[in-house]
Amino acid sequence: MAKRPTVSDLARASGVSVATVDRVLNNRLPVREETAQRVYEAATVIGYHAVTLIKQRIRQDLPEYRLGFLLQKPEQHFYQEFARELEAAATNAPRFRGIPVVDFWSSQAPEDIVVHLEKLAAKTNAIALVSPDHPTITVAVESLKARSIPVFSLLSDFAPGVREGYVGLNNRKVGRTAAWMIAQCASRPGKVAVFVGSHRFHGQELREIGVRAYFREHAPEFTVLETLVNLETADLTHHAMLDLLERHTDLVGCYVAGGGMEGAITALRAAMPAHPPVLICNEITPESRAALANNIITMVFATPLARLSSDLVNLMAHAIKDGAANAPGQTFLPFDIHVPENI
Repeated sequence: MAKRPTVSDLARASGVSVATVDRVLNNRLPVREETAQRVYEAATVIGYHAVTLIKQRIRQDLPEYRLGFLLQKPEQHFYQEFARELEAAATNAPRFRGIPVVDFWSSQAPEDIVVHLEKLAAKTNAIALVSPDHPTITVAVESLKARSIPVFSLLSDFAPGVREGYVGLNNRKVGRTAAWMIAQCASRPGKVAVFVGSHRFHGQELREIGVRAYFREHAPEFTVLETLVNLETADLTHHAMLDLLERHTDLVGCYVAGGGMEGAITALRAAMPAHPPVLICNEITPESRAALANNIITMVFATPLARLSSDLVNLMAHAIKDGAANAPGQTFLPFDIHVPENI
């Protein structure tokens, strides 16, 4: 039976004296934050029995921030995972005690989003949300800013010049990369389809712009069709994809720039075209992972949710502590790329 680590073991592992460990454990005298953190990390590594108590001691004097997060589509795997990462990042933030408050909106109506936004504002110090760019949203963000509640845009930018900051991918680069992959993998030049959920989602519009810019500059032998709006629903995407395959026998590529990829997957499975188009989608979910494994999808872009969540909560805390307009205007994260061979 392994011997339980002692105070002496913890002092040795953390590189401090036994007296310092005692001060951390019993909160007797002030201890430098860096030293207390080192003791806590060492306690975690060696399995010291009072690690939870140490965590409580070193965090009790930290400021407390209530962070609001407003996401969409609570039934979707991606947003469920996003919520878990945001909660973990806020709860485990090292320099403040974060209390995450997560809510979801399902309706596409901006007025309904504002209702959720106002409810969050009543019980949080800062808010980050996924939202379309719409005048109604901008007015609501302006109102919150006047009340010293910073608002951050997630994944897709909105209310530029009013919101505190944007955190997400460089969506124009995502679109150009999708176009590059289609041009590289297509068996021949032909037609390319792009789906967006709504042109109100600035991020998806930037992805569409990136696709068109790449083909215009580097592969003009391809023709990008008129963009299709699928309202981020699988059903609309499914029927539109079947129609595309029927009307355009030279369809060689398709990029679903927002939600609804499940419909494109089911359509390709049902139609089984002799020369299926290169399909590019976003985010790793059970559906996209299976479609990659079956070579229905060629490439999936994935948002690094853990890193995004960590960066976001730190920016939110910075804005709360130092006031509005003290966070970077845009924070771009590198996107992950998944293909059939690396899932």
